[in-house]
Amino acid sequence: MKSDVEELMPRFLPVESSDLEDYNSTEPPRNPQEYLRYVQREASLCPDVVVAPIDPKKLKKQSVNVSIAGCLAAPQGFSPTLKWQQQQVGKFSEVRQSVNRHRQHWKAHFLDDNVVMPKAEDEDGWKRFCLGENICLDIKLKEDMENPGLDYVKSTISSVLECLINWFEENNFVPQLGRWLYALLACLEKPLLPEAHSLIRQLARRCSAVRAVLENKDDDRLSALNLMICIVARYFEQNDLADKD
Repeated sequence: MKSDVEELMPRFLPVESSDLEDYNSTEPPRNPQEYLRYVQREASLCPDVVVAPIDPKKLKKQSVNVSIAGCLAAPQGFSPTLKWQQQQVGKFSEVRQSVNRHRQHWKAHFLDDNVVMPKAEDEDGWKRFCLGENICLDIKLKEDMENPGLDYVKSTISSVLECLINWFEENNFVPQLGRWLYALLACLEKPLLPEAHSLIRQLARRCSAVRAVLENKDDDRLSALNLMICIVARYFEQNDLADKD
């Protein structure tokens, strides 16, 4: 009994049997009719289903765990107004437009020779690079001591964002972190990749968790935490995470 492929192939590649009376399939085709017959024969020998071997190790870094969990509700009086959120989204949009203009300008320039960038996979290196040794080592900064963190970034935005969010999961919110998170979000291109989508949602949830335990509305961290949640929810359209007016 002929397979479905064998039944259909003559209809798509019709060949008169009289043209192939002396055709030898073990020899190269000598004319168009023999070539079509050769194609039919090769197609009939192919399996209907082909399974490609996959190395699980190569897929390890590509797996994405997207959580749909929402943010913790803000304590009474700690959440921003809708008008404030709309204003922040407008300002953030302007910043992103400025970043795009500067990105085009700096494509033709190189970093200073004295700037040593961490490798893309060096998570600890990026934490020290962005936050400074004192923050990473939990050393209290002296009033007259400048932040040793550098001002340059030349790596995948999502990679650095992931490093800092992982640090934030184990530590408290600090101003240096807020500045870098805002800058990285401003550089994050839309539409979001799945891993970036998961990261910014993780960031918003972490900010809401820190906000939930603040003791008073005068805490310096409150505005920055509200801003991070606002950008993720309102600008990047993760509306289920948004603070309600």
